[in-house]
Amino acid sequence: MSNTLIDPRDSLARQNEKLLKIVNTLISRAEQSTDSAGMAYAQFERAVMLEDEVRTRTLELEHALDLLNDSNAQLAQANAFTEEARANLANAIETVQEGFALFDANEALVMCNSRFGKNLRDVHNRFKPGLAFSKYVDLVSKSRFLSLPEEQTSKEWAALRMARHKDNHVVFNARIADKQWLQVSEHRTPDGGTVVLQTDVTDMVLLERQERERLLDDQAQLIRATLEHLNQGVCIFDNGSRLVGWNRRVGELLSIPAGRFHLGMPFGSIYDRLLFDTPRLNNGDTASLNTWAKSETRRAPLSLEIEVGENRTLALFAQQMPDQGFVISFTDISAERAAVKAISEVNETLERRVVERTFELEDALAEAERANASKSRFVAAASHDLLQPLSAAKLYVASLESDVVAPRLKERLAKTSSALQSVEDILGALLDISRLDSGAAAIDISDISLGSLLGQLQDEMGPLAQDKGLSLIVSENDWRVRSDATFLRRILQNLISNAIRYTDKGEVEVTSRAQSGHIEVKIRDTGPGIPEDQHEKIFDEFHRIENSANAVDGLGLGLAIVERACRLLNHPLALTSDAVTGTTFAIRLPLSVTFAHQSLKDPTPESPVLAHCIILLIENDEELRSALSLTLESWGTDVLPCASGEEALTLLREIDIAPDLILADYQLAAGELGTDVIKSLHANYGPIPACVVTADHTAPISRTCAEIGAALLHKPIDPKALRSFVVKASSFRKDILPGK
Repeated sequence: MSNTLIDPRDSLARQNEKLLKIVNTLISRAEQSTDSAGMAYAQFERAVMLEDEVRTRTLELEHALDLLNDSNAQLAQANAFTEEARANLANAIETVQEGFALFDANEALVMCNSRFGKNLRDVHNRFKPGLAFSKYVDLVSKSRFLSLPEEQTSKEWAALRMARHKDNHVVFNARIADKQWLQVSEHRTPDGGTVVLQTDVTDMVLLERQERERLLDDQAQLIRATLEHLNQGVCIFDNGSRLVGWNRRVGELLSIPAGRFHLGMPFGSIYDRLLFDTPRLNNGDTASLNTWAKSETRRAPLSLEIEVGENRTLALFAQQMPDQGFVISFTDISAERAAVKAISEVNETLERRVVERTFELEDALAEAERANASKSRFVAAASHDLLQPLSAAKLYVASLESDVVAPRLKERLAKTSSALQSVEDILGALLDISRLDSGAAAIDISDISLGSLLGQLQDEMGPLAQDKGLSLIVSENDWRVRSDATFLRRILQNLISNAIRYTDKGEVEVTSRAQSGHIEVKIRDTGPGIPEDQHEKIFDEFHRIENSANAVDGLGLGLAIVERACRLLNHPLALTSDAVTGTTFAIRLPLSVTFAHQSLKDPTPESPVLAHCIILLIENDEELRSALSLTLESWGTDVLPCASGEEALTLLREIDIAPDLILADYQLAAGELGTDVIKSLHANYGPIPACVVTADHTAPISRTCAEIGAALLHKPIDPKALRSFVVKASSFRKDILPGK
């Protein structure tokens, strides 16, 4: 029932009050009522229950009051602590030497110390909690104690300040009245607030300015000392063309007393005095300087020369500085100009001497060319005149080989033939060296069958190697290379001959292989090798490693010819040698674009039948004609010897017989050429096999012989080569004329 009489939503005090009132009422009724004992007892029992409930609620109320008192005590203590902390914080920021202000995340001023904004005395008292940051900036910008930069309004300053406020970290200096400076810095708090610090940096700024001024003074003294030590005269002008610096040297160079220069002196005054004190000054040049100095636009550097007095020349250089001022320097170049003048005079003298010397050199060159031409003529004459008797001697000796039977005479005949061959080799080497050194050596580059050329050399050199008990090994190949046939043959012949000459046992091997568009030919021997210190010397003329070698072994010209010919043909030449493996010479030859194997080996039948072979011999040298006739007749041929082409034609008309082959000297008497005689005979008697004999190794003769279809033999005539031609020509003649 009590649950219906008591409203649980009431406070404990209200509920207790209601219960007490109910208890008292019930007790009063119990005492006044005259009802039965049962009713009284029931009311008494209800009263007791209500009293217990009141007691319980009273205890709960007392406990709640105790908790409330504790909470109030704790809250009071917390408020005390908060006030104490606030007081401590206020005291702390008051002790800070800088101005301090704290703005919350909403940019409202929370607190600040007394030093914050104290220099702005007209707005200092308005910095109260709750002040918006933008209002704070507006107050500062309008303070009469804030010294704004020149040409900047308070509104512009405030806008710039608010823009910088958006940065995370802000530091700047602000000038305050009475020559004071504040450094203002902002720092962000973790909750988005802002702390503003104002630090008085007046002393630091003044100290910095003093230091800067001291440095400027030191720098000015240093500049002054530097200017005074310069060998140039220097004047420095500010942007108003006023003199702000100079040195004594400028007065010395311009011949103006030092006392006439003073600080702030206008450029125009110096210019006028310069014209007045130095009447010999070139006014045209200085006028351009005056125009340059007065120009109000950006000036390019100016450089000119002026003459002061009779013997002084100055180089003037003017340049604008970043602040629109300018510097003018004067350099004494009198010595340089005097030197240039002297050099010019010397050059004129040298030019005259050069012209005179050029004429002398032209005369000397003409004389050298004449001498060279004479040398070439001598070489040509020597080729013909010296080799003529040598060819005759060799042919006479060859003709005796079949007639001499006695062993002693055969030995002497062999030695004679060997000596003549040595003379031929030496004379040929001397003539080759002469042509190569004089530059008269003409080259005819063509496709050459390397295998055929090496085969011919193997046939020629094989017997020499066999005589010494050596093996001459030549690898077969079908390469075609680009070179001059005559010089290439001479190069390979000299290298193989040298290898055989200086090898006592073993072998001489000639190999060839392709390498990147080239053919490398190697001539390897098993000789004693060449010392390393001799690798370059062996290519010198007349140089031989063995000084004891006799004249039969040569004059030491073979490798000199090889080196010069390789250089002329641009064929790289390499040498490797040691005492164990011997010596190897390697030559690189350019490979022909197209090549095919063509065997050029001459047929050498063991028993050629030359009987009744008619040979027309045209040779103007009687001695050589006789020797050739004797040799040819010893082979069983019939020889028709003639001294000229006219004699040959007359003889053939008289006997009315066409020869089987023609053998003609290239240089006949009275300027007649053997090639012309052969062409005339071909015109009258058809394509008779022909051979031209000459001591000239030049390319034009080879081309002429090829054009008329004639073979070519060089003097001194090799009997084996001559016999080979006769055999081939005779065989050819019989093939096309079976009836003969």
